[in-house]
Amino acid sequence: MYPEYMQESIKKVEASRQKRLELAKKSREVVKPMTEEERAKILNRFHPDYQKDARREIRVGPNKGQKLTTAVADLLETYSRIEPKKFDLKEPDIDTEVLIIGGGGGGCMAAIWASEMGAKVTISQKLRLGDANSMMSQGGMQAAVNPHDSPTIHYLDILGGGHFDNKPELVEALTKEAPFITKYLEELGVIWDKNEEGFLVTGPGGGTSRRRLLSCEDYTGAEIMRTLRDEVRNRTDRIEVLEFTPAVELILDDKGKCAGAVLFNLETEEYFICRAKATIITTGGYGRLHIKGFPTTNHYGATADGLVIAYRAGAKLLYMDSVQYHPTGAVFPEQIVGFLVTEKVRGSGGQPVNKNGELFVFPLEPRDVEAASFIRECTERNLGIKTPSGQIGIWLDSPIIDLLNGQGTIQRTLPAMVRQFQRFDIDITKEPMLVYPTLHYQNGGIEINANCESTIPGLYAAGETSGGLHGRNRLMGNSVLDYNVFGRRAGIAAAEYAKKAKIGKLSLNHVNKFNKEVEKVGIERSSVSPMLLPSYIPEHVKERQKTTTYQGTLY
Repeated sequence: MYPEYMQESIKKVEASRQKRLELAKKSREVVKPMTEEERAKILNRFHPDYQKDARREIRVGPNKGQKLTTAVADLLETYSRIEPKKFDLKEPDIDTEVLIIGGGGGGCMAAIWASEMGAKVTISQKLRLGDANSMMSQGGMQAAVNPHDSPTIHYLDILGGGHFDNKPELVEALTKEAPFITKYLEELGVIWDKNEEGFLVTGPGGGTSRRRLLSCEDYTGAEIMRTLRDEVRNRTDRIEVLEFTPAVELILDDKGKCAGAVLFNLETEEYFICRAKATIITTGGYGRLHIKGFPTTNHYGATADGLVIAYRAGAKLLYMDSVQYHPTGAVFPEQIVGFLVTEKVRGSGGQPVNKNGELFVFPLEPRDVEAASFIRECTERNLGIKTPSGQIGIWLDSPIIDLLNGQGTIQRTLPAMVRQFQRFDIDITKEPMLVYPTLHYQNGGIEINANCESTIPGLYAAGETSGGLHGRNRLMGNSVLDYNVFGRRAGIAAAEYAKKAKIGKLSLNHVNKFNKEVEKVGIERSSVSPMLLPSYIPEHVKERQKTTTYQGTLY
C-alpha cells in the first residue's frame, strides 16, 4: 500500500492516462525515440558507467593497464583463498572429462550437450543446481521466428544495442542458432506462450526493430531452468552434480593448459582436487558486488567467482568497463528494493512517467539509455517520487496495459509481477509501480571465440561470465538466448577437445605468481577472492569483529 503522501502524484498519473492512452492507440508517440546524438549525450551525463570514479586501471594480470569497472578491479587485485603448497596434486580426488563450474542455465545446457557427445561430465555448483540468474529472468528470449523477421535483422539490432562493440562472430552464432534453440527447448519441455491458432506469441523489447520476444508468461527463466535441470537430473549415468561445492582456483598443467580446478565444499569445508581434460566456466555475473552502491536483481551467489579464477590463471577479459543497470527495479516497498520489474511491462504498453504524470522518455529505448533517462528525471529535473526511506523513483504506469490490450491482460501475461506487488497490498492492475535503475547484468567477461574457447587452452566459458557478445549494452531477451546457444556450443566443443586432450603434470604455480604480483602493488593480505558469498555486515561491525573477542572466539 502506497503512503498517503504519494496519492497526489498517483492522481496526476491517472489524470494523464487517458490522453496517453489515446495517443498510444493511434500509434502516435508521445515521446519519440532519441537520435544517436541524444543517446550519447544522456549516457555521458547520467549513466553510472560515465562517472569519474566508475573505472580505474588494473595493475596486475592479463588486462594490466586497462580501465575496468572499479569494483571489478578491486576484486581481481586480491590474493588466493588457498596456499598452493598445501595441496597434493599427484592424486586427484575426482577425475572427469569435462568439468563445468556453475550449474545455472549455461552450465546445464553445456552438461546436456557434452554428455550427448559421450563425455563424462561433472558440474561443480556453488549453491543448489539451478540457483542462478537464469532462474530469475522473466521477460523472455529473443529469436527470429517470424516471417517478417530474420537472423540478419536480429544481428543488426544486437550490434546497434551494443554500440557496435560486439564481436561479430559471436553475434552471428547467436542469431543464426536462435530458431533452433527455440525448437529444441520446446522439445525438451519448455511451454512457450502461443495464440489460439497455436503460433508462438512474440513481443517487442527495448532496442529491437521487430517483435521477436518469446516468453512463458513472465516466468520464462524459471520455465527454461526447470526443463534444463530436469534433463540434467535424468542423465545421472553421465552427469555428476556436486552441490554447495564452488571452484576456488583453476588448475593448469605444465604446458599451460587448463586441467581442472580446486573445489571447496561449503558444508564440510573440505577441498577437493578435480582433474579434467576440459573445463567450462558458467558462473554468471557480479550483481552482488553492488557496483556504485546500487541494489541488484541478481541471486545471492552472483559474486564473479569465474572471472577471478580465470583471470588469475591468465585468461583475458573483455569489456569489463561496462555495467548494465536495468531501468525498472522496484524501489518501493522497501522489502523488494532492487527486485526486477520485467521489461515485458513496457513491452506490453506500460509507460514510465514522472511525479506529474508526464511520459518523459520513449518506453523502449535500449536499457542503458532508458536507465540514464530515469536517473536524469530523478536528479537534474527533480521529478521523482521519494520513498519513506529516502530513496527515489519514477512511476511505471501498468494499468494502461489493460486499457490498451483488454481487461485481464496483466493478470494473464504478468502473473509474477502481480504477485510480487500483491504481497504488499499494491494492485498493479489499478496502481502504478515505483521503479528506479538496479544493477542487473555483467556486459563483459572472459574473452571467447564462437566455440567458447578462452585464451587458455582447455578452458571454455559461456553465458553471462563471457564477454564480447553484447558489446557494452545488452538488449532484452538476449541473455536467455546467450546461455542456451553458447552453453550448447561450449558443451560440444569441450567434449570434442576432451577426446584428444592429454593432461600433463598438474600445477598451481600460476596462483603463486599472481599472488606475488598482487603483493608487489601493495595489496593487504586480508584481501582474498573469490568472494563465494556476499557479506552484508556493516563496516563498523567488521571493524569491531577484528578486535573484540567473546569466550575466546571472534565475535
